[in-house]
Amino acid sequence: MRVMPDTNVLVSAALFPNSQFTSALLKAMQEHTLVICDYITEEAREVFDRKFPEKLDRFDGFLSSLAYELCATPQINPDTPAMRDEDDRPILQAAIDEDVDVILTGDKDFLVLDIVKPRILAPAEFFSE
Repeated sequence: MRVMPDTNVLVSAALFPNSQFTSALLKAMQEHTLVICDYITEEAREVFDRKFPEKLDRFDGFLSSLAYELCATPQINPDTPAMRDEDDRPILQAAIDEDVDVILTGDKDFLVLDIVKPRILAPAEFFSE
């Protein structure tokens, strides 16, 4: 199974090593193929730079410790479902283009989407997979 975490999962996992986000991310990496698009890493770095500048090195170290496929962020296809937060749409497009099975997220803007593939799962749901 191919699993793409969204930005909030990466940020939360880097900040809180004992969190459910970290556990879900590690499960995805160990049991499946972790896929991350460059948009997610850039957005996460912007969050750290803005909110936790003193912890940016921690994020970079965390990211370099993960085994994942890095993909480029594609152009948005007009057929890609609209989202309340349009900033999340590149992540959805990358997941579709990269044939990702699951987007791992805690973001309600993803969780309310009614799509078949990729499935949108919160960490707690991911553990029951």
